[in-house]
Amino acid sequence: MTAHDTGYVPELAIAPSQRFDLVLRALRWYFDPRFLHLERASRRRPTLFVANHSVCNVFDAMLFADALYREREIVLRPLSDRGHFKVPLWRDLLVRQGSVLGTRENCAALMRRGENVLVFPGGAREVFKRKGESYRLLWKERYGFVRLAIEHGYTITPYATVGAEESLDVLLDAGDYMSSPLGRLLRASGLAERHLRGGEELPPLVRGLGLTPLPRPERMYFIVGRPIDTRPCRGRHEDPATLRRVRDRVARQLERLIAEGREYRAADDGSGPVRRLLNRL
Repeated sequence: MTAHDTGYVPELAIAPSQRFDLVLRALRWYFDPRFLHLERASRRRPTLFVANHSVCNVFDAMLFADALYREREIVLRPLSDRGHFKVPLWRDLLVRQGSVLGTRENCAALMRRGENVLVFPGGAREVFKRKGESYRLLWKERYGFVRLAIEHGYTITPYATVGAEESLDVLLDAGDYMSSPLGRLLRASGLAERHLRGGEELPPLVRGLGLTPLPRPERMYFIVGRPIDTRPCRGRHEDPATLRRVRDRVARQLERLIAEGREYRAADDGSGPVRRLLNRL
């Protein structure tokens, strides 16, 4: 059994921030991130961090996990979508960064050990956003993360990422692909549903710096919300009304954090002339 499998959750021998120190230094230099309310992240209670996904950007989670470790001594274990683990080499890098395959079994195993977990309820659909969907939460009817948090008595702490959405422009998206002759053929044959979740696993064509898919060096902002204690809901992790109430509370707070971050970003002029020039390319 490998770290790519359901039910196998390796312990970390070394914190990812130490293992990837040079890479993270480069990312901090490139994106010049800002962190708001990081002190809200608890050192004392195991926490499930819940965040919004940015379009086709993997660097935001790395930067947030690094800040938690450096500033709060919290080691974060991200749950990653199954699609990531289909890519050789990339999946091994994710495992070295502390990620595990995002299944209920793996999340429960982490929680039984009292580890701090990161989840993006929007999954692949949210990371492969379509045009006009910036900062939208695309969670569908997913309640698993709330169910596990209540079952294991975890605190839920939402945090928002702002700025990463502006680092890439979506030129073509899944809707464009699936409305093309090839897309209609994939749908009619059933291949789209069987292998691409109906087109949801089709990454958008994006443009970043110049004509490349490299994200522009837009400053990223991370805004941490107020912890939500699930212990008053103990024993009700299978109750639909409780799950919906807690999930809606998490989503509403996350939407407020996104709005706060966008306001903060609009008022922040500290990015410097070189960064502003690069972001216009």
